[in-house]
Amino acid sequence: MWQEINYKEDSKDLLVPNITYKINPAEIESIEVNSIAQEIGFESGDSIISINGKKPRDLIDYQILISEEILDISVLDKNHKIHNISIEKDQDVNLGINFKDALFDSIKQCNNKCPFCFIDQQPIGKRKSLYLKDDDYRLSFLYGSYLTLTNLKKEDWKRISTQKLSPLFVSVHATDPGTREKLLKNKKAGLILDQISWFEKNSIQIHAQIVVCPDINDGKILEKSIYDLAEFYKKTSQTVLSVAIVPVGLTKFRPENDGLKSISSEYAIKTIKQVENIQTSLQISLGTRFCWLADEWYLIAGKNLPSYKTYENMPQESNGVGSIRSFLKKLTSKTKHLPKRIKKQRKVCWIVGKLVYEALIPTVKKLNDIDGLTINLYGLPSVYWGQEQVVTGLLTGEDLITGLEDKDLGEGIFIPSIMLKLNTDLFLDDKNVSQVEEHLNTNIHILDDADDIINNLIGISNSKKILNYA
Repeated sequence: MWQEINYKEDSKDLLVPNITYKINPAEIESIEVNSIAQEIGFESGDSIISINGKKPRDLIDYQILISEEILDISVLDKNHKIHNISIEKDQDVNLGINFKDALFDSIKQCNNKCPFCFIDQQPIGKRKSLYLKDDDYRLSFLYGSYLTLTNLKKEDWKRISTQKLSPLFVSVHATDPGTREKLLKNKKAGLILDQISWFEKNSIQIHAQIVVCPDINDGKILEKSIYDLAEFYKKTSQTVLSVAIVPVGLTKFRPENDGLKSISSEYAIKTIKQVENIQTSLQISLGTRFCWLADEWYLIAGKNLPSYKTYENMPQESNGVGSIRSFLKKLTSKTKHLPKRIKKQRKVCWIVGKLVYEALIPTVKKLNDIDGLTINLYGLPSVYWGQEQVVTGLLTGEDLITGLEDKDLGEGIFIPSIMLKLNTDLFLDDKNVSQVEEHLNTNIHILDDADDIINNLIGISNSKKILNYA
């Protein structure tokens, strides 16, 4: 199966020399059909030790290494036997390998003690992955997760510059050194503006976020933070591309006397007015609004979401900024041409977080105009987290059981896939789909995008039912 060769690994075996890392072989999760890897004989469970004598530390290194036309790869197969193989291919052609993890060395964990950290606001005794606080610049580059920059070492800064890992996503929270140190409980946190200046000099771009905590980093401090960051958006070069303004989220499991206050409707209205005034000013001076409020601000305030075009190119959609507006736009498009009736009568229910319930009522009214179709939309609070107003992605299995116990569920319930851990049937409270189905004596169907949601609610196609994940 394997065509063996003989070669020696580079003694330095790293893309950045003179740095010591513990690097594990990169375990392969799956092989794409009709790919080079499948043709060569790679299988799930095999691991890559090195490529052209260098050990990839992560997916970034791997992608750089396989860009060459000739690859000498050392492979540890699933039976723990090592093979040395050679591949000749066109430059930049992918091998068709998917890895179990994006990082092959250890993950960089957060060294801050932010009182508003969601990880620390969870109950004990759940799966270990829920308590992992990553602060890894590589995950920021690959997947858009936010990091604070407080735990970067000299070699990390060098790698960011050398490999041009841009854009990164940075949790700023405040540009005032004292305020940021207080929020992160880390003396290194006050260096944020110097660090952004370094990004500017090294042509690295970032997206920033500010989690607003009442009476700590709001008001004049918030205004100063936005305008400080706007200094790094110039006509000739843009270092800070956008800023997301996010409301602090608090659960009933948070530590006592943490000094934090929840976001009220009145406070949300005040913050919206402040930030929208800043947007107007920056639109004039920069030609962009530059900063945007997370959708939750408008939902908490009971105000309509801004129009789609005000989000410009949706730079922070993955951070909950404009994501509901974008979703509603897709739903509007999908519901323009609905059938007048369906052949077989059906009654189902659609579950969302209470915070987004009102925004989805117009869509459900359109669907319920279809002869033979009844959809009950339920916007649930979270008993589990102790939050009355909650976004859909935070609903747990317990919330579904408690909130739907006495409701008319019809043929079954439909839930968005964002309630579940990726590629599993687990809710955030570790209950699985089957357990919730058993409690409610019904079937649960999982929905993805707008097309999937509308088609399945109407009954045009069958939704997937996640029940058999390992």
